[in-house]
Amino acid sequence: MHWASLNWTDLLSSLFRGKIECEKPDSKEAWPWVVLIGAVWDAHGKEVADATPYFPGSFDRTPRNPAEKISSGYKAWEWLLYMIGMGPALLHGILPDEFWRHYCKGVSVIRCFHQRKIRREHVVEGHKRAISWVTEFEDLYYQRMAERIHFVRQSVHAMTHLAPETIRIGPQAYYTQWPIERTIGNLGEEVKQPSNPYANLSERGVRRAQVNALMAMFPDLNITGESSHPPLPRGSRDVGGGFVLLRARDEWQHRVTGDEALAIRKYLNAEPAGDLKLKRWARLRLPNGQIARSAWKERQKPLKNVRMARNVKFNATGHDEIGEVQFYFCA
Repeated sequence: MHWASLNWTDLLSSLFRGKIECEKPDSKEAWPWVVLIGAVWDAHGKEVADATPYFPGSFDRTPRNPAEKISSGYKAWEWLLYMIGMGPALLHGILPDEFWRHYCKGVSVIRCFHQRKIRREHVVEGHKRAISWVTEFEDLYYQRMAERIHFVRQSVHAMTHLAPETIRIGPQAYYTQWPIERTIGNLGEEVKQPSNPYANLSERGVRRAQVNALMAMFPDLNITGESSHPPLPRGSRDVGGGFVLLRARDEWQHRVTGDEALAIRKYLNAEPAGDLKLKRWARLRLPNGQIARSAWKERQKPLKNVRMARNVKFNATGHDEIGEVQFYFCA
C-alpha cells in the first residue's frame, strides 16, 4: 500500500518537520505540531537508526537515519517501518499530546487494513476511526483556513475508502502495489523466450490464474502453501504442532543453574535436588515459517551485527505475554 507507505507518511512527516509550504498570512510560528527540527530531529533520526539490531531479519530492510537519508531515496518499506511501526513510540513525549493521539489513531487504522485477514467487526471499527481521524485532521491542522487547504491532500481523503473497498474486494494486502509489483516481477522472471515477450507474459499470467483457481478449489494440490510441510533441515527436530527445533545445539549436556534452573524445575514439577543438565537449541521454526532465535547465540555477536529475533509473544497463563528466549530444549 504505497498510499500508507509513501503518501500518508510523507504528509505527516512534512507537517512534523515544518517542511510543508506555508501560505501567507499563516505563519509556522503558529504551528504547534512542528517538533522535529534542529537537535530534536537529529536525535530522533539517530534513535530510528539505532533500532536496526532489534528488527528480526524477516523484516528485511530496516529504516535508515531519516535525519540524514530522508531525501536520498527513502524506500516505501523504510517509511512503513519508521512511521507506522516505530513512530508512535519514538514520537511520544515529543509531539503535543493531542497531535500524538491523533497520529496514533491514524497508525491504528493503517495497521488494521494491512492485515491479510480482517474480521468484519474490525473493518467496522476501523472505518469509524478513519472517519474520526479525517475529521480531527481538519480540526487540528487545516482549521478551515484557506491558506492551509493544501494540507488536505488526497492521502487524507483516501483513508475513508479503506473499509468500503475492503468489503467490496477484500483486504488490500492482496491487490495494492506490494503484491502487484511482486507479481509483475515473478511473471517477468518466468519469461524465457526472447521473441514475443508480451504474448509470453500474457500466457504466463493465464497459467498462473489457472493454477491459483485449481489450488483454491482443491487445497491438497498446494504443496508449497501455508498448509504444506516443507522438508526438515538436517539436524533439526520436529516437536509437534508445527514447531521445529533448529541448530545450533550443544554437543554435550549443559549444566543449568540459577533462575533458569528454578524456572525449568517449577515448570516440570521436578525435585530441587541434584544437577539439572540439558542440551540447548539455538533456534525454533514457528508454524507460520518464521524463525525465533535465542539469547544464547545472539549475545555472542556484536550488537551491530545482530538482527534480534529472540523476543517472542506467548500465552502461558491465558493471556499474551512478551518474553526473551534464553535457549530452547527438549524435556
